[in-house]
Amino acid sequence: MSDDAALTYTSYLALDEVLAAQRPRSTEHDEMLFIVIHQVYELWFKQLLHELAYLQQRLEAGDTARAIRTLRRVLTVLKVVVAQIDVLETMTPSQFTSFRARLDASSGFQSAQFRELEVVLGRRDEGAFAHYPEDDPGRRRIVEAMARPSLWESFQSYLKTQGYDGDLLRVYADDEGAAVVAEHLVDLDEGLQEWRYRHVKMVERTIGDKAGTGGSSGAEYLRSTLFRPLFPELWAVRRDL
Repeated sequence: MSDDAALTYTSYLALDEVLAAQRPRSTEHDEMLFIVIHQVYELWFKQLLHELAYLQQRLEAGDTARAIRTLRRVLTVLKVVVAQIDVLETMTPSQFTSFRARLDASSGFQSAQFRELEVVLGRRDEGAFAHYPEDDPGRRRIVEAMARPSLWESFQSYLKTQGYDGDLLRVYADDEGAAVVAEHLVDLDEGLQEWRYRHVKMVERTIGDKAGTGGSSGAEYLRSTLFRPLFPELWAVRRDL
């Protein structure tokens, strides 16, 4: 930035661009809320991806303290993401219906950042990117993420740096730093499951079992994602403790 263009709050945060990014396609009052909520979701997804990349670096380096601090930040952001559903649920079914047709083929199912987030957390199937065009930048990011280690794989590397070599029973028996990391991963798993549950209930109360925008199956698909743990090993080990 040149010397004659002093940095301001507005320019640092690019507020002119950010606040001009809400472009309702109808005159309905509630469409603005719908747009803002989903734009904020995308910003939080961006931050989660940023934090998880750093978390994987810290885990692979055996840095327990920073891994724990980063996990706590991720968990706090996830709580905010879940809480935003409360705001969206202030919109009644008729208020959403008033502008829904103007969404055309757009759908939250098209969120490349959320698909990338799923991949970072362990998803490994072509369904994460198959519906994106070959030249879509979002598809490329998802495919590239799938070629990198998942968070679980980074956790396995971390356990080796701590001398456990994947022995979760020993991790929990020692009840030290590695156990704290493991329990925060359980918190993350539980938090994502809470997000999925709240999301499906919000969709059900808004559109029932109607098809979603963009041709998605709506609540039917969302229900199929419930109760699928990210880290089943961390849940299973409790049987043996």
